[in-house]
Amino acid sequence: MQFSEAWLREWVNPEVSVGELADALSMAGLEVDAVSAAAAQFSGVVVGAVLGCEPHPDADKLSVCSVDIGAHEPVQIVCGAKNVAAGMKVPVARVGAVLPGDFKIKKAKLRGQQSMGMICSAAELGLAESSDGIMPLPADAPPGEDFRSYLSLDDHIIDVDLTPDRGDCLSIAGIARDVGVIYREPVTDWEIREVPASIEEKARVVLDAPESCPRYSCRIVKGIDPGAQTPLWMQEKLRRSGIRAISPVVDITNYVMIELGQPMHGFDLEKIDGGIHVRLSRPGEKLTLLDGSEVEILAQTLLIADERKPLALAGIMGGEGSAVTDATTAVLLESAFFQPIAVAGKARAYGLHTDSSHRFERGVDPQLQRQALERATDLLLHIAGGEAGPVVDVTAEDHLPQNPAIHLRRHQIPRILGVEIDDAVIEDILARLGMEVRGIDDGWKVTAPSCRFDINIEADLIEEIGRIYGYANIPENLSSAPLSIQAVPEAGFHLHRAKELLVDRDYQEVITYSFIAPELAGLLTPEAKPIRLANPISADMSVMRASLWPGLLSTLQYNLARQQDRVRLFESGQIFLEGEGGMEQPEMLGGLIYGERLPQKWNNAPGKVDFFDLKGDVEVLLEQVDELSAFTMQPVEEATLHPGQGATILRNGREIGRLGMLHPGLQAKLDIPGNVFLFQIRLDGLGQGRIPAFTAVSKYPAIRRDLALLVNADLPWARVRACAEKAAPKIVRDIQVFDVYTGDNIDSGLKSLALSLILQDYSHTLTDQETEQAVETVLQALQTELSAKLRD
Repeated sequence: MQFSEAWLREWVNPEVSVGELADALSMAGLEVDAVSAAAAQFSGVVVGAVLGCEPHPDADKLSVCSVDIGAHEPVQIVCGAKNVAAGMKVPVARVGAVLPGDFKIKKAKLRGQQSMGMICSAAELGLAESSDGIMPLPADAPPGEDFRSYLSLDDHIIDVDLTPDRGDCLSIAGIARDVGVIYREPVTDWEIREVPASIEEKARVVLDAPESCPRYSCRIVKGIDPGAQTPLWMQEKLRRSGIRAISPVVDITNYVMIELGQPMHGFDLEKIDGGIHVRLSRPGEKLTLLDGSEVEILAQTLLIADERKPLALAGIMGGEGSAVTDATTAVLLESAFFQPIAVAGKARAYGLHTDSSHRFERGVDPQLQRQALERATDLLLHIAGGEAGPVVDVTAEDHLPQNPAIHLRRHQIPRILGVEIDDAVIEDILARLGMEVRGIDDGWKVTAPSCRFDINIEADLIEEIGRIYGYANIPENLSSAPLSIQAVPEAGFHLHRAKELLVDRDYQEVITYSFIAPELAGLLTPEAKPIRLANPISADMSVMRASLWPGLLSTLQYNLARQQDRVRLFESGQIFLEGEGGMEQPEMLGGLIYGERLPQKWNNAPGKVDFFDLKGDVEVLLEQVDELSAFTMQPVEEATLHPGQGATILRNGREIGRLGMLHPGLQAKLDIPGNVFLFQIRLDGLGQGRIPAFTAVSKYPAIRRDLALLVNADLPWARVRACAEKAAPKIVRDIQVFDVYTGDNIDSGLKSLALSLILQDYSHTLTDQETEQAVETVLQALQTELSAKLRD
């Protein structure tokens, strides 16, 4: 909920800044999300009175206006707005004024006519997103007064993110109650005047669903002026509350909702047939809502209806057919209490979320309806005139919520809060919260006010005492229970971070069963001795998995059967292996990719994933704990993986995982139409790694040298890199392969590797001699150890 600081201070005005007020609200459990200015920054704008308005002699769409801005004599201003007219009060930007966007007003000539300022629209002042013409001001606005001061624009908008149990603070009155308690300040007790009936006409109301609507109050107001305008002060308060002004009836109901917390609605009386029925929906009913959408009303939806048709979704939104229009002269004002359970979830079921449903879902004071109705009637008669009928208040007392008398035990307060609080302080806090407090031997009997429908048990009262007493005033106290905190090594592998990396690379996490079908286990883990369950759920879930791959492949099949042809999955969890010392349950991280490399878009080149896509994803995970040079990948022959496209992952000579393409035979048996690539890593093999260390960037230039080498076709790049890195002097900072070629002009059994050597020093610019010597050293090692030759 957002609201104006100035409006709140009309109710309660502690001598603190807006920042201190926001902090106090947050510490009391009403978390403030943001504090922003109520208006954009501008200066030099005053109230002006248009004394005369004549057409521009040389421009059809312009007017030449004489405007009183409180100076010695009127000023001439050329204006292009259609609605400008003599007798209007308007905001005027004088020469030298600065409008939002750093727009400066200067003397100008428009088609030969002198213009000494600008008559402004609300949009030009940053008070609206768009405007149709200049902004009219009330007739009593004093010419020459600073416009910011006149509208109190040096205000702040406070945005509070309330928890669902604090629906009582979805109003200025509710926030003011808490601020008054926090600062021990008096809250203005606004006297809401009862408006006496001046006509006899009243609506007949029938509660057909009293368990969902135990109270319905309404009142007829006739003879209102359809041409009346919402006063500027009300429009501004609504704007600062995030609500757009529409018409007096709608604006007044919204104003009362923000002020007191009671959602209201106004019906056009002429469009109601007979009495009002508050009932549940009937099969086949439809309703066109205020937003123009037609909905088929769901079963068990609470409705406001007349004798013939539904008028509104109760507590959510009114219908278009009974809406107030510019021609309305008689209205039925509604102020009702709907049980939260009757409204909860209904708005979402229709794809709606309204200010009204937001409040009714969280709870509205069941004693507030008549008070809000009187307030709205009073405002409507003052703004639009008319005559009011008597208040109709139909109540099913048995279904109204009742706040229980709660037994608050004295000894429970220090036990839960951890601090001793004097009885006088406790009683003062509860009394200022509006609760009835009666002392008894071991504590108090406390009854919360009707607006605090969230207080039902003793713990609720202790929570209230704690937040008003101040969490900062509760001393820190270490628990007396023995605690064992596990140290997390800085250089350790973090599974959560690994999952985030995979999600960043477009993977989706899955969780599959730890027990699988024996046939699937035989296909995918033929080398593992199956561990059978003594009492399986079913025959196809009778063997413990020895790999994460069966679950990932089953999930792939599930997705392919539903036309999801680009799949990236990962899973972490235990596998179950029969070892010499009994069953092992190592933690694993596995993944699978299938289909297109990139989502289908006009600027994405088509292409299927391959081994190197998977290898790149795995390397990102490995780099969490160590340099990639600490890991090696060697070809492996495994029944599950494609011959020539399977590799084992080694760290310091120990196997920690495998990756590769699913064997074509298994792919066919599993009825998977395309190539599947999988990986699996033992997490205990990633335990300790390196601690990141800072390395300064050299200020001396780097030099690149490229080498094209002929090597045996089956020689892996890992061996070439290891040999080059071992022989390279310190000035060689990086070694990369950027091309691999076989084909024409390359002998059978050989391949061409193109390497780049990046050379750089931290103390000086490298000379040609140093560079050539380093390159020669690397080349000599490759020739000696790997029989590599420079390609001609």
